[in-house]
Amino acid sequence: MIRVRARTQRRHGLDKLHLDVLAAMNEALVAADPVRIIRKQLRLNKATLGHMAEEVERLLGKWITRGLVIIPGYLLPKPRGRRIRYRLATHPIPTRKGMNASLAMLRLVENISRDDLVIVLLSGGGSALMPLPVAGINLNDEARVTSLLLKSGANIEEINTVRKHLSQVKGGRLAEQLYPATVLSLIISDVVGDKIDAIASGPTVPDPTTYHDAEQVLKRYDLWSQIPKNARKVITQGLSGSIPETPKRKSKVFRRVHNLIVGNNRASCLAAASAMSKAGYRTQILSIQITGEAREAGRIFGSIARDIRENSLPFAPPAALIAGGETTVTVRGNGKGGRNQELALAAAVRISGSEGVVVGAFSTDGIEGRTDAAGAVADGSTINRGLRLGMDPEEFLRKNNSYHYFSRLKDLVVTGPTGANVNDIAILAADDR
Repeated sequence: MIRVRARTQRRHGLDKLHLDVLAAMNEALVAADPVRIIRKQLRLNKATLGHMAEEVERLLGKWITRGLVIIPGYLLPKPRGRRIRYRLATHPIPTRKGMNASLAMLRLVENISRDDLVIVLLSGGGSALMPLPVAGINLNDEARVTSLLLKSGANIEEINTVRKHLSQVKGGRLAEQLYPATVLSLIISDVVGDKIDAIASGPTVPDPTTYHDAEQVLKRYDLWSQIPKNARKVITQGLSGSIPETPKRKSKVFRRVHNLIVGNNRASCLAAASAMSKAGYRTQILSIQITGEAREAGRIFGSIARDIRENSLPFAPPAALIAGGETTVTVRGNGKGGRNQELALAAAVRISGSEGVVVGAFSTDGIEGRTDAAGAVADGSTINRGLRLGMDPEEFLRKNNSYHYFSRLKDLVVTGPTGANVNDIAILAADDR
């Protein structure tokens, strides 16, 4: 079990409202802990499986003959197992480490048979950790496409629609490799709405998307002419039918595949809501399907939080709203930050000057973008404190530089890598002081 704790850099002098929000974040992380999830969902009944990798090996022991798990390189110390090996890879941009690990994984199942049971463990980040480009493109091509999509403002489903059609294992193609074995996929969802085909790009799931869908995503974000020509050629070949589509629902490769979601954003939001209720707040989950531009969501959240405090809407303080999902950032500046940090900064502008209001947002995997923070916490004093340090919040938003803004205020939420990913969680809270 990886034990983490949400905290801000400003450890001292936090009032009850801030501490309650951080405590609720902790409970959300506990609910997302893979060890707890697997322990709860997986049972061994004699030789039969009922309804992530260290815990699976602990539970199943000698029933596992061999295994390989690909984990992000920042998840240290690396787990150890007797029968399961661990390989490090990179996230969010794929590199050769991930490709070599993917090849090693496929070598394990080269002689798979109908008598074998394969347990596949999937969680958010799997798309980047398991790169294996189709014939006609190389790893640099795949990495370039991923980088362009991540900066474009495309959501995870759109990004994965493209990645599925450039991969040998995504979009159901791993199921092809595992046929005719029985496959049990235990999935921790990081996709809004738990669309199972989009989680880790659905390696064991029928793919409802097509090469045409992939082309449309790239054109929608003006990337068609920017992606490497080899990637464009592969998609064009798919459009013409000269190379096969990803496997669909009626394909025989899915007849013995069982995909089960065992953890998701809903469970973590419920845990956060329970914590706020126990702390004395009227609490409600606003939504678990929040998407769109992070700064726009932040402005809305800020307005709602202010309404709780000043107008007792939707209910009187002390009150809290929990929101889950995953926003996006269209990168236009050259700053440093992440979607939750940007959301919090936009919310800070809206709640500026309002006492007794906090908006906190964080990523449950503990690492947001290329920063060491999971998110940030904003309150009614955030903007004035920033101005005293010569920081214009709108300028920092224009430059996508929310990390440095909150770093100077010591209001970044820091957890370290959690080993889990069930999307993002925002907490809007107001007290009645």
